[in-house]
Amino acid sequence: MLSDLEELVRCESFSADLGAVARSAEVVGALGERLLGVAPQRIVIGGVSHLRWSFGIPKVLLIGHHDTVWPMGSIRSRPWSVADGRARGPGVLDMKAGLVQMFHALASLPSPDGVCVIVNGDEEVGSTTSRQLIEQSAGGCAAAFVLEASADEGGALKTARKGTSRYEIVVHGRAAHAGQEPEKGVNAAIEAAHQVLSAAGLGVSAASAEDGSPLGAATITPTLLSAGTARNTVPALARLTLDVRVPSAAAQETIDVLVRGMTPRTPGARLEVTGGGQRPPMGPESSAALYALASRIAAEQGQEPLRGAPVGGASDANYTAAMGCPTLDGLGAVGGGAHADSEYVAVDRMVPRARLLAGLVARTRR
Repeated sequence: MLSDLEELVRCESFSADLGAVARSAEVVGALGERLLGVAPQRIVIGGVSHLRWSFGIPKVLLIGHHDTVWPMGSIRSRPWSVADGRARGPGVLDMKAGLVQMFHALASLPSPDGVCVIVNGDEEVGSTTSRQLIEQSAGGCAAAFVLEASADEGGALKTARKGTSRYEIVVHGRAAHAGQEPEKGVNAAIEAAHQVLSAAGLGVSAASAEDGSPLGAATITPTLLSAGTARNTVPALARLTLDVRVPSAAAQETIDVLVRGMTPRTPGARLEVTGGGQRPPMGPESSAALYALASRIAAEQGQEPLRGAPVGGASDANYTAAMGCPTLDGLGAVGGGAHADSEYVAVDRMVPRARLLAGLVARTRR
């Protein structure tokens, strides 16, 4: 498993580099073919390379992704290594170790019959080209297991996820010379600053409205902000990005109305709002039965008692759950530091995690 993991980690697959993602698909496909005995169907949508294996009439859907957030060349500054029981390298936790565990889990079964496997190449950027593929595959399945990393370093499964929305607020102002006649301009940067504070206020209101939810409060977080073209020009244009996380579909709809209703404070400025809902929330009811089954299997296998946790991040589990397919997430690697320099996988948890997945597949595809 470590040898396979090293091969995947060394093949960089930054989401924004479609050539790198295509090369990664070749490597992941070859690994799956070696362990499962069948070459995958390679599906390219919008230039993004996805892989699918389907055995018989699928009753169980396994989902992983092979793209990462790490820019090309990261392997040089964060090289592959295994020391003190930890494997490191760009994307090792999120989620190349999960892919390795998935293939080895399936290979340990007498047959992969009744299983569909999807490994997409754009999860880190919202699964924009693979969403339909995932939703169609989930439609007739009794269970979906997502190989994202555990919720924490202790190995908790992800039993619920917030939904996500993304907005860009474009502020239209009017340019003018900043020294000679600034009064003739409409400063888009100042208006953008007003909108940052307005968005923060909306976040407080949304949090209060959702207080007590199992997933916690809704959040509205200003993230990217830019304005202007020159140091001596009143900015005519500014852009603000909002990251929204919601515990319920109702909260997602409410916040959509609030964001689209934001109004300018600066005379002469105009706002243009684009974006909206991306991933729907995954409520705890989606995973309850599968989590209970996983807990029983772990006990039968002599593993430590499982824990579950709701998380604020989203994944492809949000899509399968919204399709009405029972879904359990966080079945991939155990470790920490996803998306950070400290990213690592606990090597001694890889085999037990693969055994747990194999047990789940065996029980749910009957």
